[in-house]
Amino acid sequence: MLDTLLEELTLTEEQFRRISDLVYDYCGINLHDGKKELVRSRLAKRLRTLKIRSFEDYLAYALKDPSGREFTHLIDALSTNLTSFFREPQHFAYLQEHFYPALLARKRAAKVWRIRAWSAGCSSGEEPYSIAISLLEALEGQGRWDAKILATDLSTQVLARAREGVYEAARVAPLTGTQKQRYLIRRDQGASFEVAPGVRSMVVFARLNLMQPWPVRGPVDFIFCRNVMIYFDKPTQQRLVQRFWDLLDAKGLLFTGHSESLTGVQHRFEYVQPTIYAKP
Repeated sequence: MLDTLLEELTLTEEQFRRISDLVYDYCGINLHDGKKELVRSRLAKRLRTLKIRSFEDYLAYALKDPSGREFTHLIDALSTNLTSFFREPQHFAYLQEHFYPALLARKRAAKVWRIRAWSAGCSSGEEPYSIAISLLEALEGQGRWDAKILATDLSTQVLARAREGVYEAARVAPLTGTQKQRYLIRRDQGASFEVAPGVRSMVVFARLNLMQPWPVRGPVDFIFCRNVMIYFDKPTQQRLVQRFWDLLDAKGLLFTGHSESLTGVQHRFEYVQPTIYAKP
């Protein structure tokens, strides 16, 4: 009976607008009119879990929850999290072939042995673990370095999966056989793989709302913010890009997603190649 009711649930324009405004004010995600059905279907799953019979009742419940946990569930439901190991491989090729050699040379000359990166919108962890693996490969034979990657996301659900660091075999397919042997631990006769301690120790996971103050100490050497800004309007993108600029070290890099660009956003970054920008 309840499932039938949920299938017939109607999200009114007024309710959709309230939800859109709440999400935008909280985290900057712009839920335009084309997202109405996505909002309805994703929140309907939450209504089913809670046995709540209308969106109006659900909104009241989420906003009156003094712990804030239900509002977090609402945000989690509407956050899109799509990722994979070494996604957009041209970024990792640029790091290995151009950025890392120059970065290590500069730091050795300055006798600075610290490397910091940020995966802003890390989803279920494949991106920051890929960065860690690429750094380990670049640092091999280079002595001891203090290398850390901050990995943040708005969704508590994907962060929980990221901290576990366990992935089905199909999810680690982009890694080479050598990388799997060095950086993963085979489990369940190869049905799944666990990220090795040496890789996990380089990554620090934390929940972070990009629209709120950042408890992030700079400078950082490079930032991955890929397929995140696509959900923001231009004024929000501009504020975010400026904050990334302020946090980056000189000659640091900002990586954006393949469907994103800084066109229409005022900024001081230098264009390197599509979706790669440098702070001079």
